[in-house]
Amino acid sequence: MAEQHTPRSLIVTLYGAYGRERPGPLPVAELIRLLGALGVDAPSVRSSVSRLKRRGLLVPERTSEGAAGYALSADARQLLDDGDRRIYAPSSADLSDGWVIAVFSVPEAERHKRHLLRSRLVRLGFGAAAPGVWIAPARLCEETRHTLRRLRLDTYVDLFRGEHLGFAATAEAVSRWWDLAAIAKQHEDFLDRHEPVLRSWDAREDTPAEAAYRDYLPALDSWRRLPYADPGLPEELLPQGWPGGRSAEVFGRLHARLRDAGAAFVTGETRP
Repeated sequence: MAEQHTPRSLIVTLYGAYGRERPGPLPVAELIRLLGALGVDAPSVRSSVSRLKRRGLLVPERTSEGAAGYALSADARQLLDDGDRRIYAPSSADLSDGWVIAVFSVPEAERHKRHLLRSRLVRLGFGAAAPGVWIAPARLCEETRHTLRRLRLDTYVDLFRGEHLGFAATAEAVSRWWDLAAIAKQHEDFLDRHEPVLRSWDAREDTPAEAAYRDYLPALDSWRRLPYADPGLPEELLPQGWPGGRSAEVFGRLHARLRDAGAAFVTGETRP
């Protein structure tokens, strides 16, 4: 089945990959050109930009030439900066570093925030240890602080650091806290879609800018979710044959081969 990339997700991925290098905002016309190369029509681009603006991730700005454009908000930059550490340098946690534990309580009158808090912790890579108790590798502590403060959810949460002392073996407990089979399936899906792309690039010597961009941005759009679904649990706690290392290698090699070549298409250097 073909992979689905939403226009909104592709726009966020585009800004994360290339938008922060620009001295000013991305013009709307450029967003339409760049997303058009991936099969997204202009109305979908405009609609998605509007949604991202309402969410506070994009802010309208004029370019130096006076054209309409959009830049990243401060919150969006923090979100992408936090993401860089996971996306471009994925690694396994060290068991000796321990865990960060999030304990939350939300008043019944604000129960809509309970769902938001749970879903955000899941997206950060936390596993559910018990009702209202969530756990993740300790190295995710600062990113968790940034995220919960940005969403104004920090007043409902206490964060602790600690180690697992029993009674079940930690590997057994981890298999309850996270759905490891579902995470492994995400890695395998990524490999099914993008490992053949890597093989095709390995078989050629040239790296045309537009072709590199067309293959790189969807690969990054797929990959950037994985280091959140998979928080980089210590290797000794994972099942044998865990596919995370292989998928990280495939993305790393695609990134090294295609990212900078694709930048020439983004900046328009390849246009006549």
